[in-house]
Amino acid sequence: MTTREDQQAVERLEKAVSAAEHALIEFEIAVETFRVEVENFSRLHHQRLGPVYARLDELDAQIAEAVAARSGTEEDARAAREARERAMPMPDVDELFGRPAPEGPDDGAPAAPEPPRRVRPSREAQRLYRELARRAHPDLAQDTAEQERRSTFIARVNEAYGHGDEQRLRELAQEWEAGPPAAPTAAGEDGAAAGEGPGTGPEDRVEVLYARLEWLAARQESLAAFRAELEESAVGRMLRLAPDEPDGLIAEIAEQLLAQVAEKEARLAGLLAEPGH
Repeated sequence: MTTREDQQAVERLEKAVSAAEHALIEFEIAVETFRVEVENFSRLHHQRLGPVYARLDELDAQIAEAVAARSGTEEDARAAREARERAMPMPDVDELFGRPAPEGPDDGAPAAPEPPRRVRPSREAQRLYRELARRAHPDLAQDTAEQERRSTFIARVNEAYGHGDEQRLRELAQEWEAGPPAAPTAAGEDGAAAGEGPGTGPEDRVEVLYARLEWLAARQESLAAFRAELEESAVGRMLRLAPDEPDGLIAEIAEQLLAQVAEKEARLAGLLAEPGH
């Protein structure tokens, strides 16, 4: 026979599970937001600055070759060979330097994938993403079919958010509204939760709820480890240099690299202008 005290204990535990579920969802949203920024920064850094890094390597090789040609020493010749090995075929960077790109035949190479427009999606995209993640998160599902539906939907939400696509996020919000009725969104809602059924006693219910708490704690720990890994990555450390304006960091790095390019170009021009070249 279930006593009033037993029922109250179950209700308190259900509230604890519900609070832990929603706290986990907020943490997952924060981690996914940071993951998107890390990925977007990496892609933008590569696509915008990759040609500049290639130009710097090429200039280093040309400078080393000019020095070797002038000195004629084996040591300089070896340094020139090593610099040339490090230099990759240089992409066209005239446009990046503000110079007209030379016209040439189309080599038929596939176009590079379109990069995200910015490192951090707009405030509106962030708002739409957070609302969708809170409403459709798979951890709020109460059965396998509903969890799969939510997981598939959230994957599409994450993709749209990664591209900062506000319009797509609005369309997904409308799609969610028009979809089948969602399962109860938290333990204890509507008097039912995962694992509860006819004839389930309070002892069994408590066991289910404690198992849920253990799973939530393990999931939180796993996410925390993933977040720490992101923060300690090369891109994560770079983002910490400009947490409020990550997009400005790419422009700042580009400015520094272009100054290095100008310096090396001037040095190479000086070497080539010397007698013997």
